[in-house]
Amino acid sequence: MPVTTLDPKTALIVVDLQAGIVTLPLAHPVTGIVDRSADLLRVFRDRGLPVVLVNVSGAPSGRTDQGRPGTRSFPEGWTDLIPELDRQPEDILVTKHARSAFTGTGLADRLRALDVTQVVVTGIATGSGVESTARDAHEQGFHVTLPVDAMTDRDLTTHEHSVAHVFPRIAEVGSTQDVLDVLAQ
Repeated sequence: MPVTTLDPKTALIVVDLQAGIVTLPLAHPVTGIVDRSADLLRVFRDRGLPVVLVNVSGAPSGRTDQGRPGTRSFPEGWTDLIPELDRQPEDILVTKHARSAFTGTGLADRLRALDVTQVVVTGIATGSGVESTARDAHEQGFHVTLPVDAMTDRDLTTHEHSVAHVFPRIAEVGSTQDVLDVLAQ
């Protein structure tokens, strides 16, 4: 279903397009995900709309079936945002230690201070950082838009599950072109 509208104060949130993640094996070619996110970044910046660039440098400490994450060290440069994002001084940088860009970062308050009422979320991984950020945004009262061709996951089944079963319940779902078309109006 195409995207129908964007609020006057909509922010773009780009999740985990960082050196250590874009080199992982992914379900979709990373070049397309990066290019579409970069297209959105250019248009949001041209229109003076807020841009949030998110990287991850840790995980919650709770036990899981996969073990306790504990303190993990990353190789040098792993958390660096990729150059294609063309970070600007006015961009909001969020370094997260959880799946959601909102958890423990103050992001919701920063967006509200800018009168943001809607977010567009892109990035990696669809079923983790992107979905958690989108769920959190929805639960905090933001309108959420998800251009699904600007996100991917390590696992295609996880990506498809989020797109088909989770996203329609928490967001308006479409393509990058849908978002660009609405922004052009």
